[in-house]
Amino acid sequence: MNEPALAGAPAGHSAAVTIEAVSKAYEVRSGDDVLALDCVDLEIAPGSFVAVVGPSGCGKSTLLSLLAGLVPLSSGRLTIDGQPVAKPHPKAGVVFQSDLLLDWRTVLDNVLLPIEIKKLDRAAYVPRARDLLAQVGLQGFDDKVPSELSGGMRQRVAICRALIQEPALLLMDEPFGALDALTREQMIMDLQTMWLRLRNTVLFITHGIDEAVFLADRVIVMSPRPGRVDHDLTIDIPRPRRWSGVHENPTFQHYVREVREIFEAKGVLVAH
Repeated sequence: MNEPALAGAPAGHSAAVTIEAVSKAYEVRSGDDVLALDCVDLEIAPGSFVAVVGPSGCGKSTLLSLLAGLVPLSSGRLTIDGQPVAKPHPKAGVVFQSDLLLDWRTVLDNVLLPIEIKKLDRAAYVPRARDLLAQVGLQGFDDKVPSELSGGMRQRVAICRALIQEPALLLMDEPFGALDALTREQMIMDLQTMWLRLRNTVLFITHGIDEAVFLADRVIVMSPRPGRVDHDLTIDIPRPRRWSGVHENPTFQHYVREVREIFEAKGVLVAH
């Protein structure tokens, strides 16, 4: 990323999240209900980076979709800065594993899409969009279309699109899962750099234990379905963190081992 500070990101530009006794059930074709989440309680402080890890089907993505206002609760209560979540929240931005770029729009037009949807002044946001693209190494790519970009470049555009309105809460659902190892490593470093500038609230869903421990202030470990909070681990490693050296850090190794042992105890991972 380029060095200039993120334009227009005010101090304290972050949101508090409260998840109280949240459950979510889905009806399947047989007519039965499948419980994805069961009585989840979680408080997320403003400006914190929280990663959620757990086995496939444990409700991680469901939890994010609930917070994004994309699906309704079955029971419980969700709030962002004290406001109940019943629809997409104006303070939240979302990044999915698939970049979901519109192939017929240029890079700049894709980043500005949320501005157009909300009928804001597009021209006022163009400098902001270009600043964001420059910060993720895409200066000069404004007029390219998605088919001209690599997978990592497309995901950078998707992150810029989520950040264009400086969301107080950034929801990320396995955003690097489809990337190759080297691109993923760079994106992890880029995300840390961007977050250290913004200091907004991030909820980051991932399967990667190393990725979660490296990025987060807290790692929430989910149980197998129905998803519950099994463990809430505070990560005490100084920032900025360097991916190239952190794996030799005994503290990092301790946290990764602790999460792995939780999964082993649940039978999610088999110890050898």
